[in-house]
Amino acid sequence: MLVEFRPHARLRGERPADLGASVLPVVAAVSASDTDLGKVRVVCDWVQYRNNFRDVVALRPILHSDAAPEPLGVRHDDLEIAVDVRRAVDAPVGELTSALLDGVRDRVLIEDWRPGRDSCVWQFNALYWSALDLWEKATGRGYEQALPGGESDARNRAAATELIDELFTVWDRLAASAALPDELYVIELGVGNGNQAKVFLDEFRDLDRERGTGYYRRLRYLMCDYSAHVLDLARETVAEHTERVSSFTLDATRPRTSLGFLQYKVFLVYISNVYDNLPTDEVAQLGGRTYCVHNRAYLPGEAAAELAESVSADVDELPALVHKLLRLGPALLAEACPTHFPDTGSAVRFWQRTWAALRLEERYVPLAGLDTYPLTGALTGETLRPLLESGADVRMHVNNGAVASFDDTLGLLHPFGKLVCHDLFVDGIQGYRTTFRGPGKYDGSVVNWVNGALLAHVGRKRGFDVDYAPFRHRAGGHIVTMTAQVRD
Repeated sequence: MLVEFRPHARLRGERPADLGASVLPVVAAVSASDTDLGKVRVVCDWVQYRNNFRDVVALRPILHSDAAPEPLGVRHDDLEIAVDVRRAVDAPVGELTSALLDGVRDRVLIEDWRPGRDSCVWQFNALYWSALDLWEKATGRGYEQALPGGESDARNRAAATELIDELFTVWDRLAASAALPDELYVIELGVGNGNQAKVFLDEFRDLDRERGTGYYRRLRYLMCDYSAHVLDLARETVAEHTERVSSFTLDATRPRTSLGFLQYKVFLVYISNVYDNLPTDEVAQLGGRTYCVHNRAYLPGEAAAELAESVSADVDELPALVHKLLRLGPALLAEACPTHFPDTGSAVRFWQRTWAALRLEERYVPLAGLDTYPLTGALTGETLRPLLESGADVRMHVNNGAVASFDDTLGLLHPFGKLVCHDLFVDGIQGYRTTFRGPGKYDGSVVNWVNGALLAHVGRKRGFDVDYAPFRHRAGGHIVTMTAQVRD
């Protein structure tokens, strides 16, 4: 048996994690079962997101395939038992483990096994942004209030001024050599409610007046977002800058589909808290083998029974109702199923209660070869090799959506342009070996940390320098600033 305690830093300090209470009952339960102890991994995480998709104890089967190559000296594990140390102290983890090993699972499955990026949780995520107005009306608060601190770092005025200063310096040099284009393009992906755009545009206009550069009248600021509702709010916020602003509804994973006409023309692409909200798989290197993590969503039995009763349905009707919600949205769901949902408000409540209860089962599926794994439409899993084979066992996010977006966006940048992104980045693979990095739930959306080492690797292959630094304009927090620009 292999026991891996990842949050080792929490074993010290004023309130250290109780290793005995959280791990020993699990080990005892496994030992008392007929499980082959030589093929079991016990993995302990501290799941910091209070709203997440995990039970306090979960079983993850490790599948095998004759088609996958057999490395020398590999471990032959069949099962991983995952423990959330944060909640384990107050839960009967030994009893829960025994029940799971005995096959006792009271749950209603919502989908079949599939890679993480194809799970229905991402349909819930898309629904949140497309029907955000209904969610906010039901909760009585805007989505930014769900963020730590109640707002995004994107609106920080000092950070905006620093960016503008850097832009002006570049433009001054180009203007001096008569190489500055007539139109100066800046793109923001994921505009939120428009506060960041307003801060940037206000500061830009004031600095331009102060310096007399005339850049403001040449500025073309493009606000881009998946959600039409969000763009409507953003347009209202920046109404005084209407002549300088255009807006685009687009898929953040494929920005050039809508913005291809700007190839090599954009001086700044600004992104804040978008990459952590894009679909992702997870891959793992365990005992010398490479796996993709497959998920399937479910509702715990007790929560499912309460949910079904609340909409006058049988429990076995829930999966169909959930998929109908994801396909139609709450407003049309109420029209299509008036017996269960007399009005839109009841459909929204069903959506919110389902999301709160939703959990994910996981299993490891072997990869026959990294070259067969589609990381994005343009990149294969071979891109992952140096990260997966960097040392000890590791499980990490692939961030397929973020990698696709990043790779596609680089082609928009002017030779003197740059991409600036504030987000939750893991800037080294070791960070995945010590800390849980998601998924968690922020209000009605999904959040995962972003594999910064992978983005840096992709950027370098494209001829870009990619750097990471702590967000300098707010103390504390986990936000990191990534900067990508053409290598000198």
